Amino acid sequence: MVTNRLAPNRLASGGLIALTFLILLVFLVAPLVLVFARALGEGLAAPLAALQEPDAQSAIRLTLLIAGIAVPLNLVFGLAASWAIAKFDFPGRSLLVTLIDLPLSISPVVSGLVYVLVFGAQGLLGPWLSAHGIKIVFAVPGIVLASVFVTLPFVARELIPLMEAQGRHEEEAALTLGASGWQTFRRVTLPNVRWGLLYGVLLSNARAMGEFGAVSVVSGHIRGLTNTMPLHIEVLYNEYNLPAAFTVAALLALLALVTLVAKSLLEWRLSGDPSTAGR
Repeated sequence: MVTNRLAPNRLASGGLIALTFLILLVFLVAPLVLVFARALGEGLAAPLAALQEPDAQSAIRLTLLIAGIAVPLNLVFGLAASWAIAKFDFPGRSLLVTLIDLPLSISPVVSGLVYVLVFGAQGLLGPWLSAHGIKIVFAVPGIVLASVFVTLPFVARELIPLMEAQGRHEEEAALTLGASGWQTFRRVTLPNVRWGLLYGVLLSNARAMGEFGAVSVVSGHIRGLTNTMPLHIEVLYNEYNLPAAFTVAALLALLALVTLVAKSLLEWRLSGDPSTAGR
């Protein structure tokens, strides 16, 4: 009886697994292979020349700069927010959790438009900013704001359930023994969440480098100044400069693959870390 009941289950599970791999192959692996094939189809000379273009190098530098600013800001915010939410009870805690999830629930284009309405020349703070010589929209500060907004939840959302699962007993014991709040955080809380923290940072970094919608609205598409790598790819594609477009796309995909490998290594490390049990 057991064998007869298990056989159809194995057949169904095998079919589902095969269907999953087929969908991933068609919608994920094949386009990725095509990007690299189109980028390297004419040898290495064309991709190297495309990456040496001033606009391409500007887009690469700006993308790395934005990620280099947005990720540390989200690291600090994510740690502070998750520690407060997981370790303390205070009025408005549920509201804070909801606000952290807000960037995941609205379109990035809408968030970019909101920044234009607030900081743009005709926006709420536009006249005051112009009077003081401060430019946010259609400049690097606007791209930083948009990138910080869309990547805001990744570190906090990774740490909140982890800290809640670990409870408050170790922190309370440290405080009882005379440790200060900073000592408790640095020597008790932080070591217990270090791998989850790195995992959230990787996700935040990947989103910061690949964000298109919000950055497109606030950047103004100024070549050599405010175009990140995703925007530069769009410009090249619209100009039918396909070899250069696929070259920059392949570089961006390569950065994403490096992030994916690092994420997989962290997942493997997390699976063997007793402090992350129950994740």
